[in-house]
Amino acid sequence: MPDWPPIPLAAFVGYLFALLLSCVPGPINLTILNEGAQRGFKWAWLVGLGASVMEAIYCAIAFTGFSSFFDHSLIKATMEVGTFVFLLFLGLKFLSAQSLRTASRFDRASEKIEARLEKSLQPHSAFATGFVRVMGNLGVLLLWIVLSGNFMAHDWVADTLAAKAACVGGVTLGFNTWFLGLSFAISRGYGRFSESTLLRMEHFSGLCLILAGLLDGGHIVWQLARHRI
Repeated sequence: MPDWPPIPLAAFVGYLFALLLSCVPGPINLTILNEGAQRGFKWAWLVGLGASVMEAIYCAIAFTGFSSFFDHSLIKATMEVGTFVFLLFLGLKFLSAQSLRTASRFDRASEKIEARLEKSLQPHSAFATGFVRVMGNLGVLLLWIVLSGNFMAHDWVADTLAAKAACVGGVTLGFNTWFLGLSFAISRGYGRFSESTLLRMEHFSGLCLILAGLLDGGHIVWQLARHRI
C-alpha cells in the first residue's frame, strides 16, 4: 500500500475492499436487479443503502476485537502470511465459480437465519429489506473479522479510533458506490444482467483479489530479503 497518512490510507483500504466484494453476486445484488426494474431507482438504491449500513456495522464490530492484539511480532507476521493465503483462496473461489451460487451448509444456515429474521421483523421498507438481509448473513461478519485483523496486521488500518472509523466510512462509501451505480443502471434499463454477465463480474472480482494477494506476497518476500531472514 502507498505511504499515506493513517486516516486516508484506512479509508482507501475500506473503500477498495468494499468495492471488490460488492461486485460479487449475492442476495443484495440480486434483490436490486429483481426489484430495481419494477420499483425504480429510489427503491433499489435504498435496499443497497440498508445493506451497506449493516456491512459497516459488522465491520465496526469486527474491529473492536483487535485492539492491542498485534503487540507481538509473531502474531503480526502470522496474520500477514494469513492475508496472502486468504486473498488467494477467496480470489480463486470467485474466479472458479461456475454458477451464481453453490449453497454450502453454512450458506443454508445463514439463509434460515435470514428467513427467520425477515419473518420476525417483517421489513416493509426498501432500507429495512437490505439491512435485515445482511444482518441475517453471518458469513458477512466472519469475513469482516478476518479482513479487519489482516488490515491491522499490515498497518493498513492503525490501532486508533480515528483510523478504524475512517475504514468503516470507506467501507460504507465503497458499497454505496456500487449499489448506487447498479441501481441507476437497472432502473434505466441499461442492459439486462444475464447469469453469464454476473459470473463475469464475480470472476473479475476474484482476479482483482488474486492480484492483491500476489502483491501482498511480493511485499512479504521483499521484507524477508530486506531483513535477510
